[in-house]
Amino acid sequence: MGNTFVRPSKVRRLSNALFASTFVCLLWGCASRPTNVLLPVADTSPSSSKVEMLVTTTRSRSSNPAQMYTGERGLAPSFAEITVSIPPASVRKVGEVAWPKKLPSNPATDFAVVQTKELTLQTAKGWLSASVRKSPDHSVLVFIHGFNNRFEDSVYRFAQIANDTGTQSVPILVTWPSRGSALAYGYDRESTNYTRDALELLFQYLARDPEIKEVSILAHSMGNWLALEGLRQMAIRNGGLPTKFKNVMLAAPDVDVDVFRTQIDDMGKQHPRFTLFVSQDDRALKVSRRVWGDIPRLGSINPELAPYKEQLASNNVTVIDLTKVKSGDRLNHGKFASSPQVVQLIGARMAGGQTLTDNRIGLGDTIIQATTGVAAAAGSAAGLVIAAPVAAVDQNSRENYGNQIGTLTSSQISQKSSAGKECVGSAPSTKDCKK
Repeated sequence: MGNTFVRPSKVRRLSNALFASTFVCLLWGCASRPTNVLLPVADTSPSSSKVEMLVTTTRSRSSNPAQMYTGERGLAPSFAEITVSIPPASVRKVGEVAWPKKLPSNPATDFAVVQTKELTLQTAKGWLSASVRKSPDHSVLVFIHGFNNRFEDSVYRFAQIANDTGTQSVPILVTWPSRGSALAYGYDRESTNYTRDALELLFQYLARDPEIKEVSILAHSMGNWLALEGLRQMAIRNGGLPTKFKNVMLAAPDVDVDVFRTQIDDMGKQHPRFTLFVSQDDRALKVSRRVWGDIPRLGSINPELAPYKEQLASNNVTVIDLTKVKSGDRLNHGKFASSPQVVQLIGARMAGGQTLTDNRIGLGDTIIQATTGVAAAAGSAAGLVIAAPVAAVDQNSRENYGNQIGTLTSSQISQKSSAGKECVGSAPSTKDCKK
């Protein structure tokens, strides 16, 4: 039988179809879980913790109370308060969102919404004011989610972050119109632009409110574009950014590296201290890089290579390289939230009232301190495992990491319990110990 001729146009269509299907499987995944999980259930688990958050969104309202907001664009910002119940540590790992396997959610084992209330602009201001007064340091944490997030995805992920970091800051969720589809990348990106003005208005309000003493911002993936644009607009309008905007944490940013440089420049010399979380094995950003014509994405660079190293240093941006950090995130795109050590690091620094780049403590020490509880039985080995990629980037970390290595003895690295077990690896649980 002779060779069959396939037209180039058909080859291109097949290639595009293959890429689209790969894109879907990679970013969205094939496993299903219940949707429309936001209908409040009875608070039946006294041992569960609660996260109360303020939500501001440019999504359109849904007629379905279990969905609350759709992925389409609303005509004006909306506000709500939501309380999420987090199951106890005995049934959930730090960094894990315990999605319900069936509905209704069971607060004893699942993330569950126990209260929702739509707010007006005025009642939202009142909620925020009352919550800030109860905050020990009168601080807020603003979280901006990434691409391919339904409303409920952003609510549960932020509840997990707020709970696992142990932050006492008032949680504010900024959620923009995302259709929750891997094939809606263009729509989602334009939705971040659609939300820029609303985010800037929020930033301006937080800056003016005298009761708020400190603002921290945590953005993920495509949400970094929105966060940076909101800060850039505010800086241009005001001639700079307020000093109360201290921590801006950029997790796996899906942002063009050249554009990031111009955004930082536009903010002027008085800008927050930026901490950049990168991972060179981020599979989602590899796909994004292809979408953008092989343009490097900020969240997957090698920060030791030129010109990135010099550019980041000149803008006083601290980089935390998570490439060697293992987590339950199969795409390696959400390590900042799914890695117990990293999420605890973020919380420890926020709770201490210091920036992640505080010069008094190197990041090697910081991470070891943040993981002291889980690393103690292994002689801080877990802390050192996390510190290793950081030490390759930050000068302070290199020095402190070297000091830690020098002071660790073999008995500290491999400790034996009274039962005669020897713990190995980076986790001190009994299942990771041997006789």
